[in-house]
Amino acid sequence: MNSRIKKIASGMFERFRHRKITEAELSQAESKAKNLGSYVSDFKLLIAMCKDAITGKFKMNSWNLSIIIGTIIYVVSPVDAIPDFIAVGGWLDDVAIVAYAIRKLSEEIERYKSERLGWQVNK
Repeated sequence: MNSRIKKIASGMFERFRHRKITEAELSQAESKAKNLGSYVSDFKLLIAMCKDAITGKFKMNSWNLSIIIGTIIYVVSPVDAIPDFIAVGGWLDDVAIVAYAIRKLSEEIERYKSERLGWQVNK
């Protein structure tokens, strides 16, 4: 992964480590998911994980939750590395951040799929 994206992601996750996310931001994230190309379902899964963690239906550590919250807020924020109004490029940074979060949370995602969704995970 590009070191610039890593730096943005690390700073963002640290910044949102203790931030609460609103229902409005979660709804906005769901509506913006369609812009993430092949990462739509992954992003929607992160939103579901966030909702379940907040409601206590799924337990995860605060660092992993902060990665999810930071990713969601980054996608819904109009102010990010490349503003979303810029054709194509505006969503590339969002896709990169979602991809980074998916890689960082791969074990947590598999645990969520297994515990919460009842999916059998092949290893």
